[in-house]
Amino acid sequence: MRRLLYLENLTLIALLFGFVGGVYLPELMLKLKILGDIFLSLLKMIIVPLVFTSVFIAMLGLGDIAKFRDIGTKTILYYVTTTTLSVLTGLVLVVLLKPGEGNEVFHRAGDTPNVKELTLVDVIWNIIPSNPVRSFTEGNVLQIIFFAVLFGLATLSVSREKMKHVFNFFDGLNDGLINLTRWVVRLTPVGVFALVGFMVADMGTEVFFSLWKYALTVVLGLTLHAFLTLPLLGFIFGRYNPYRYLLKVREAPLLAFSTASSAATLPVSIQVAEEKGGVKKETAGFVLPLGATINMDGTALYESVAAVFIANVYGIELSLPQLGMIFLTATLASIDAAAIPGAGLVMLTLVLSSVGIPLEGIGLIIAIDRFLDMLRTAVNVWGDLNGARIIDRFVR
Repeated sequence: MRRLLYLENLTLIALLFGFVGGVYLPELMLKLKILGDIFLSLLKMIIVPLVFTSVFIAMLGLGDIAKFRDIGTKTILYYVTTTTLSVLTGLVLVVLLKPGEGNEVFHRAGDTPNVKELTLVDVIWNIIPSNPVRSFTEGNVLQIIFFAVLFGLATLSVSREKMKHVFNFFDGLNDGLINLTRWVVRLTPVGVFALVGFMVADMGTEVFFSLWKYALTVVLGLTLHAFLTLPLLGFIFGRYNPYRYLLKVREAPLLAFSTASSAATLPVSIQVAEEKGGVKKETAGFVLPLGATINMDGTALYESVAAVFIANVYGIELSLPQLGMIFLTATLASIDAAAIPGAGLVMLTLVLSSVGIPLEGIGLIIAIDRFLDMLRTAVNVWGDLNGARIIDRFVR
């Protein structure tokens, strides 16, 4: 009975009830949409403070500027590179396979939402804030991350005693926000029931028939990244056999798959990297905790695919600058995804909002999000372990 009450099981039950309600009680489900709107508002509520504290704490976790110049720059360069490659993989696949297209029910006249028109210059200015306070109030995640990185580097330059007080304050604030995120994620069944019921009542049952193609696109992208892109980096830069290394440290990705949490897997990741993977203790102790915070290759890939899929469902044609904004936002938003189950869903709202894609589309993909969450978390952890082995070769 207790197993039945697990969040993923309750979410699946809510999905089924929402689907049935949308078919047989459409008028009621249209009225209950407010519950889904409240759930989405709660997700958006925690984004801005969580983004800032996550990035800021990751920067202060480096300890000092000297450490940032040595192991910090190498680690961040690796993480940004792999995340960028994963998002590119996802975007190429979703543009080629076009999941969500081909069903006329999604393209009814007058139903296509207006998305934000962007130029390349707009994308650049969306990164650099002229007023950080306005960036916070408007929820501009790219500007918030930019400010958090610069502020973090500046704080690393103050005295260690002062920095300790700042770190303790924001670390406690970050922990509180992660707890708040957990509470909101527990409301997922309610949000799923309302959003799925509304979409079935409004669009019909056909809207869910394209999910298999979306799931296939995500799984294919994760497979290519895990077994082609990351191993190539290991072969070229790490000068080791990544497949043999994966067999040695396989306990951590398998645990990540079962828990869907990078944070819960972290102790095992450190242990297997040091004892079985041959990574030095100092490298594993820095690279892996930082990776559990900011390196989310699988999550970034999933967010880019999900955003374009939802746009396809609503019949939205995305321009190159809009795809560029999805690329940037998915790359940087994944850095802020908390290492807990369901956090990628929170960050997806950022990616959708960046170009004006309707947030209600999240109700479409929640049906299979738990399974994909397990897969992308395993890829996240494998990326961390691969990075620890590569960076270990270059650290003085």
